Amino acid sequence: MNEFLKTWSEAAYTSIGFFWMALWAFILGYILSSMIQIFVTQERMQKTMGGSEGKGVLLGTFFGFISSSCSFSALASTKSIFKKGASFISSIAFLLASTNLVIELGIIISIFLGWQFVVGEYIGGILLILICWVLIKILQPKKLVENARENLEKDNGNNSSSSKNWKREIVKEQSWAKVAKKYKMEWQMVWKDVTVGFTIAGIVASFIPDSFFQTLFINSGQGTTDFTFWEILQHVVIGPIAAFLTFIGSMGNIPLAALLFGKGVSFAGVMAFIFSDLVVFPVLRINAKYYGWKMSLFILFLLFTALIGTSLILHYSFDLLSLIPDPSQVKIKDSEYFKLDYTFYLNITFLLITSYLIYLGFFKRKDVEHEMNEMAPKSKLLERVMKYAAFICYFWLLGGLIIKYLII
Repeated sequence: MNEFLKTWSEAAYTSIGFFWMALWAFILGYILSSMIQIFVTQERMQKTMGGSEGKGVLLGTFFGFISSSCSFSALASTKSIFKKGASFISSIAFLLASTNLVIELGIIISIFLGWQFVVGEYIGGILLILICWVLIKILQPKKLVENARENLEKDNGNNSSSSKNWKREIVKEQSWAKVAKKYKMEWQMVWKDVTVGFTIAGIVASFIPDSFFQTLFINSGQGTTDFTFWEILQHVVIGPIAAFLTFIGSMGNIPLAALLFGKGVSFAGVMAFIFSDLVVFPVLRINAKYYGWKMSLFILFLLFTALIGTSLILHYSFDLLSLIPDPSQVKIKDSEYFKLDYTFYLNITFLLITSYLIYLGFFKRKDVEHEMNEMAPKSKLLERVMKYAAFICYFWLLGGLIIKYLII
């Protein structure tokens, strides 16, 4: 019993330490995302993406890069852009970029996994788009695209907003109050995923033995980056399955990805795990609601195929250039998370900025209203489960801290 309590306290401390390491990056990322969404309207995106296919793909990738990393927000924005006339591949490019190329995700990855994974994430995001483009060119799913557009005609939602000059808007206090309200919405969208994700990461780090990962991922945990092709392929296929079983969003999954790499899973397997946020059941269901089941399954096939190809290309390219990092560089336990270093001062700085945004948006300028962007329809049951899971996580973390500092 005493051993369990000790491990519980370690798990809670590790979870909170993980979150403390990433806090400033979350705040910076969501402030940038909120600014972009306020000052760059979706109407402007829709107008510029309706031209040639090549230009549409480039613009879709760019607008995805500067958008929110929330999968549900990305799904709704993709639907709106596609409905307004963007090509299918341009819409897919936007979807992939908004969940793989966003700024805040790169910052979080750099903290937990290192610069090689950041490079892999951004190059991989572009590869995902290019492979999907090639597959669409080869398969020519014209009938599916036509049916998807017809299905969207039944949706009378209006997600457009007035186009304004961002240079004039950025100096207005009213606009920054809107940024504050959008910043609050960003946290409302992810708090459950982040809470559950970081708590699970601490539990896995403390309770799950290495033998489990060695069984799940063939030849992992041997302190080597030298895998056969079939071992790497198995890791790439199992990675998305693991993501499916722990679906908590791309941001909350990063500490879990760090755990997998620290346990000896291949570079390709970890990248596949990170890329898997769009091949899970909630996303499949939402796409089916928007476009019909045939198109939803086609998108699943498209993204899963691109994910496998991208992960393999990244692994062997990085291996050829001797850029695959050493798993020992990932330190997931027994760290001094709360020492006075750059993380501490960055967290304090960005918490002060958050305090100012709260004051501006919800006290000084309560009169400012912010039009909410459309969100993909979440499962009420799943949201309820995640909400209760998050509250259970808070009790778990609090209990672990009480045990660590008051009992043991």
